[in-house]
Amino acid sequence: MKSELDRRSHEWTGHERVIVFDGVCNWCNAWVNFAIDHDPQGKFKLGTLQSEHAKQILQELQLSTEDFETFLLLERARVFTKSTAALRIARHLSGFWPLFYLCIVIPRPLRDAVYDFVARHRYKWMGKAEACRVPTPSERARFI
Repeated sequence: MKSELDRRSHEWTGHERVIVFDGVCNWCNAWVNFAIDHDPQGKFKLGTLQSEHAKQILQELQLSTEDFETFLLLERARVFTKSTAALRIARHLSGFWPLFYLCIVIPRPLRDAVYDFVARHRYKWMGKAEACRVPTPSERARFI
């Protein structure tokens, strides 16, 4: 998988940080709510994997545009997935959450194995919505 996008071909690469998540996954939406609550400075923009912009990015990265195995963290044109994306997000949250970034020293195959286990079971554990989440009026500026 490529780890960088062409900045000229993707509108979202103009933002400092974008979390691209499964908009119908209740587990993912809970984590997005958590990120919003712990990101009072609004460092992160948010977009759904179901959007046309995300589908274009997924195709370029040669990832599925229908069966989502990961969410994406875009830092300008750089792309991070799975546990690395989660840890890079944690490092920018308020409170003690940045301490979790220390887990980056754990080899990625081990971290991603845990991530993959959760990803495989997330719909069973938390369910799936019929449609993508609709941001509240106060959240709307955070979504792209």
